[in-house]
Amino acid sequence: MDKLLQFTKTGIYCPQGKFYIDPWQPVDYAVITHGHSDHARYGSKHYLCHTFTRPVLEYRLGTDNDFETMHYGETRYINGVRVSLHPAGHIVGSAQVRLEYKGCVAVVSGDYKTENDGISGVFEPLKCHAFVTESTFGLPIYNWLSQEEIFDKIKQWILFNQQYNKTSIFVAYSLGKAQRIMKGLEGVADIFVHSAVANMNKAIERAGIELPAYKILHEVEDRQQMQNQVVIVTSALLGTNVIKRIPNGATAICSGWMQVRGSRRWQAVDAGFAVSDHADWGGLLQSVKATEAETVYVTHGFQSTFAKYLNEQGIQAYEVATQYGNEEVDETVNKTEDN
Repeated sequence: MDKLLQFTKTGIYCPQGKFYIDPWQPVDYAVITHGHSDHARYGSKHYLCHTFTRPVLEYRLGTDNDFETMHYGETRYINGVRVSLHPAGHIVGSAQVRLEYKGCVAVVSGDYKTENDGISGVFEPLKCHAFVTESTFGLPIYNWLSQEEIFDKIKQWILFNQQYNKTSIFVAYSLGKAQRIMKGLEGVADIFVHSAVANMNKAIERAGIELPAYKILHEVEDRQQMQNQVVIVTSALLGTNVIKRIPNGATAICSGWMQVRGSRRWQAVDAGFAVSDHADWGGLLQSVKATEAETVYVTHGFQSTFAKYLNEQGIQAYEVATQYGNEEVDETVNKTEDN
């Protein structure tokens, strides 16, 4: 079974199919789980991804690449290996990669979350012999509020700000988190976004996904229009003129790291909301158990703790070193834009 997946210095490799999944070095054939920069990298000769992910890859990697797409549940044979993509629930277009060869099944989950956020699709548990799981929030302290509960808290904060004529500024990753916040706050206030978010919005809209109405920050001549409304920017803009010039702003970070007491104070912002596009501790455990996998490979995050716990529960688990990381840390934009 282990021979269906190999963990190499280039990435996760399927020797029978002669392809890699989310490689971190250029390869001949790359199967991509989703469009975040730590999973989709430039330089490969051929890319296979979900239909919704292609416009994001075209924006990030260039339109002159060789892209091939699949829908969820569609099957393709690559050198005799049966390959299909299934919802991961992480962001729009995110997919788990299911591999089947001579009766053996392996699933590479990429990044995933288990609660339906209304825009990213619903995570689909898949039975398999081997399962590759992330562990970004693989500690018991990370247990998210429900989608409804966390957005109720966010809406209450917006209403509080509006009582004092304040603009509610949300710091969120441009791909995934920003669109989720837009969807959750649709109809609550007018939405303004930084150009980095707008660029991702346009890519997602090209995939046929409808997003709530929004205005682009640098296209607004009278910034007083933003007062009492909602503005979404990226973390790279904290402390820059982009935020400072928003009228009477109150700033909140939306990230799973806000679950830990003191994170908001460390970031010197007004509020923090534990909104994550990754599974929490309970979601990770639930997902692993649902696969009924004989072997589990734990990648980026708290892999040591999570793998140890799985072994204590009688599930054979191994830590795997990868170059995947926290996409929120990897966010980069031109800080001088819109200032």
